[in-house]
Amino acid sequence: MALVDQLKFDEKGLIPAITRDESGEVLMMAYMNAEAVGKTVETGRVHYYSRSRGKLWMKGESSGHLQHVREIRFDCDADCLLITIEQVGAACHTGQRSCFYRVAEAEGARVEGEKLVDAASIYAQKDILDALYHVVQERRQNPAEKSYVASLFAKGLDKILGKIGEEATEVAVAGKGGNPEEVVSEMADLFFHALVLLGYYDLPPERVYDELRSRFGLSGIEEKESRGKNP
Repeated sequence: MALVDQLKFDEKGLIPAITRDESGEVLMMAYMNAEAVGKTVETGRVHYYSRSRGKLWMKGESSGHLQHVREIRFDCDADCLLITIEQVGAACHTGQRSCFYRVAEAEGARVEGEKLVDAASIYAQKDILDALYHVVQERRQNPAEKSYVASLFAKGLDKILGKIGEEATEVAVAGKGGNPEEVVSEMADLFFHALVLLGYYDLPPERVYDELRSRFGLSGIEEKESRGKNP
């Protein structure tokens, strides 16, 4: 019987997959659908399902940090995978070897190990909003003295909301001015500060993607009515 036929996927057709290297160190956790499981078995390279992009992806397809399968196990309930791999480069999108590089301590968290690569520049080529969000979270969790993002978090929610209001106004002014380059520049500032707000609430961009995806195909009137708002 094929592996995929032995597994129990959740209501969204997904199953969590934990990857570890041959020494037993846990490197990451992500999700697979049936197609990802099949591709992983077929190719010997780990594939996952991206909930934010709604599609299959192979680990390392952009960065070159491939995961070569050495063994696949599943648990007693058949609803979780444990995959032993040979990791090429870094497993974590931050550039750390493992996604579990923070150690909880009484007064916060201690970062263990050093980055293997400058992952931000690699992942930014694929999904710039996700890349920026992870930079925002890193600055929040490991604030540096000269970090603008860390200063926003230090000043609190009102400061973050004030910047969003300020940037939204500047977008409107740029739009009224009719200069496309200024519109792009100001919109980039607004997007950035919106990501800071998402980071404040620990909401990844994929939550917004999911919301937009749920509205896709609805007319404007239908979408507003679904939220109980007047057109």
